[in-house]
Formats: sequence, C-alpha cells, structure tokens
Amino acid sequence: MKKFFKILGVLLLLFLLFVGVYYFVNNEPLPEGKQGKEADAVATKMLGALNIDAYKNTEILEWNFRNEHHYKWIKRTNTVIVKWNENTVRLFLDNPQSSLVEFKGIEVKDPDPKIIQQAQDFFNNDSFWLVAPYKVFDPGTERRLVKYNEKDALLITYTSGGSTPGDSYLWILDENYFPVSFKMWTSIIPIGGISATWSDWKRTKTGIQLPTKHKLSLLGMELTMGDVKSENTKADILAHNILKAINHDAYKKTRFIEWSFGGRRHFKWDKEKHIVDVSWDTIRVNLYPNQLEKSTVYYNDKLQKNANPKIVKTAWDIFNNDSFWLVAPHKLFDKGTIRSLQKLDGKDALLIKYTTGGTTPGDSYLWLLDSTFIPKSYKMFVPSKKMNGVPATWENWIITESGTLLPTNHILSGGRNLSMGTVKAYN
Repeated sequence: MKKFFKILGVLLLLFLLFVGVYYFVNNEPLPEGKQGKEADAVATKMLGALNIDAYKNTEILEWNFRNEHHYKWIKRTNTVIVKWNENTVRLFLDNPQSSLVEFKGIEVKDPDPKIIQQAQDFFNNDSFWLVAPYKVFDPGTERRLVKYNEKDALLITYTSGGSTPGDSYLWILDENYFPVSFKMWTSIIPIGGISATWSDWKRTKTGIQLPTKHKLSLLGMELTMGDVKSENTKADILAHNILKAINHDAYKKTRFIEWSFGGRRHFKWDKEKHIVDVSWDTIRVNLYPNQLEKSTVYYNDKLQKNANPKIVKTAWDIFNNDSFWLVAPHKLFDKGTIRSLQKLDGKDALLIKYTTGGTTPGDSYLWLLDSTFIPKSYKMFVPSKKMNGVPATWENWIITESGTLLPTNHILSGGRNLSMGTVKAYN
C-alpha cells in the first residue's frame, strides 16, 4: 500500500510539474490596445466581411455543441429551444423565469430554476462559439486596436452580459478583415492567450457564414458545432405568397415570352430551349445564354459568317437586364438568392439579394406588395451603379395567354416611364 501511495505521489508531482511548465510556456499577458475610432473602424470592416446585415435579418439558427447540447434559436422572438440529456427548455431570453421545461417529453409544471439557469448558461457559452464575431458592438463591449505580428488585430472585452463578464478575445483577421482565429483571456481558462481557430466556415441558407468546428491550442482540443443551419421561414412564406399571386406555376410551364424594352430592344424567348431572339437597331442575335459560342448574329437580317463575340456579349447583357424587368418576381427562389424580411412603413417587405448569376451579382431588391401580394414597386440596391434604394414601380400587370402574370409598365424615379411593350406569354 505504501508503494502504491508513493507511486501515486510521484505521478501527482509529475502532473503538477507538467502543468506548471505548460502554464509558464503558454501563458500570455493580456495585450494593451487603443480604444477609439480606429478600433471601431476595424470592427466595422470585420462585420462587413461577415455580412452583418444578413445576420441581423436571419430568423432562425440551429446547431449543436459537441453533440451534447442542441439548439434552435428563433431570433425574431428571442426564444431558444435547448435540449440536452432528457431535458428540453424553451428559453425565453427576455424573460427567463417564464421559460418552459420538459423532461422526457413531459411538461414540468413547476420547473427547478436551476434547470432554466443551466439552459441559459449553456446557451451563453455555446452560442458564443457560433456567433461571437457578430457581437463586437453588443452592449457592454469595449474595442481596442492591437498590433499582432505587425498586423491590426481587434481586442474585444465584455464588461457585462453573458455568464462570465470580463472576458477578452483578440480577433486575428485576414487581409479582407475576415476572422480566422482568436486568443482568449477568460475566467474559466487560467492560461491567458489560448487560441482557437475560426476557419471551418459554412455558408448557410440566409447568406451568413457560421463555423462548423474550432481547434484549440490547449492540448489539441476540438469543439464541433454540428450541422449548422440558418433559415428565414417568414421571408420564404412571403416569397411563396408572391409566386402564388402571380401564378408562378403557369410561368414555369410557359414556352414563349415576347416583350420589348422601352421600345428600343425586342425579345422572343423560347424558355423551354432557353434560346432568345434579341434585336436592336439593325442587329439581331439568336442568343444561347448558356452556350454563347452557339449564338448567331444578323445585320439587316443577313447572317454573319462569324458571330462577333462583342455583339453576342452585348446581347447577353441586354437580355439579363431587360428580362429582369419583366420576370424578376418569378426569380425569388433562383439559385444564389437570399430572402429576408424588412419592415417598411409597418408592413413586411421582401428583400432579395442575388449572390450569383446575371451581370451584376451582389445586387439587392426590396419588394413592396399590395394587399394581394402582387409586387407594386421595389427599391434597388445596386453597388456597381451606386444605387442605394432607388425606387421603381411594377404596374399594369396582365394575365397572359399561358395564365401567368407579367408587368407591362414601370415608372422610374423622376417620373420616367419604362414600357415593356406588348407583353405575350404562351405555349
């Protein structure tokens, strides 16, 4: 027995020695930094790189923490469903004491406040590992600019809020101000400067990026976030209401669409084959939008032996622009679109951002609707043309031969009229 305790004592001594050496080698003092406009400017650039507007508009976030705690955060109501072991807590973040508790699927009528507090503590910690970069301007935060490896880094100190106020995090940013890791000075980790990666990102449905895992410098630990998801359920419902109002089902079955753009350009689009006859001035292009090399060019109705690539590209640009003014409301669920809700004059408006496709990806359009969900106008946000909320109406909708609804006229800011000519859609 004495030999056993002697061996145990030696092992304990070695362990303490290891801990002491590890602490001495790895512990870092909290860096000093400068508060003020420069630090806030770096924080703002970081939020821009993260697409903070999309985060603000995101309605629902889902993830888990090390497959132990599972979350569904309904941001619009500030409610979180927290599940662990056999507990389920519907946590009301604005009024935690009113939270609802289930155990093994059965509602607990007089829940233990400790269970609610545990759910709150789990959420405070585990959500931080999901959305911490988006929280750099939260109430109770202090921002300081720090030089780290001769580059700007952002030190965030939480003076209030959460479960452990007083913690600090030094964000390491890439050349585009996107966060790639941070160093931590927290009350629950006695060693200062432990680092964690923020590099395994996933672009989610609402346009925001969320981390899927973190690797810590502390003994090679890894924190997994599960199958991270984001949803804009109410925005999607509103978008579906628009499609129903303009009979999108008929649009999908429509074979041909004809229209003109301001009387200057004319189109006949075979949607089934995706071939467009585009004409302006003395030029006509038989355009294959997905195979431009197959396109043919006519001058004064005479086929050109070799299609001029510049003319073909012009026809492609014209079609992308002019068809958008005709069928944009039918494109709400196109690949690369992000849908979110905004309140405008007390009513729900639908913001659509195009991340891919077209001639100018990155543009956004805020749709305003009538009482039947038919679009009556939109505001355009087109950075390449320096448009920031420029309005245009969508009016004089007609029910076409194929049954779908299409607009025939727009009024632009300044009162200029943009006619779509004689609009036809048929099979």
